[in-house]
Amino acid sequence: MASGDELAASIRAALAGAGTIREVKMFGGIGFMLNGNMVAAASKRGLLARVGKDRQGVALKHKGTRPMVMRGKPLADYVYVDPPALTPRTLQELLGLAVAFVLTLPAKKAATRPQRTKAKRTR
Repeated sequence: MASGDELAASIRAALAGAGTIREVKMFGGIGFMLNGNMVAAASKRGLLARVGKDRQGVALKHKGTRPMVMRGKPLADYVYVDPPALTPRTLQELLGLAVAFVLTLPAKKAATRPQRTKAKRTR
């Protein structure tokens, strides 16, 4: 899987039937939200999967997989996979772990933006 677009298409196909999926631009790529919770993200830098603390050890056994680090701290729920190490089998297995974890989380309501109104001009 060479590009972020190809990876996004593969994630889209793998998540078909998992539930209500919404795509959001984030992390320089596309985040995939399942019932309002992020399950995975795709970019040219690779795959980010939200597998949960309990499944992170299993996920890290895959070649090229490492914990996600943000601001110098590892995030226990997430793993990151470099593009060269990302095979179709690894993608399926990690997304399976991620979907199983995210389905244990309470669904989030979609954020609604407040309606913008134009200010009336006074003369």
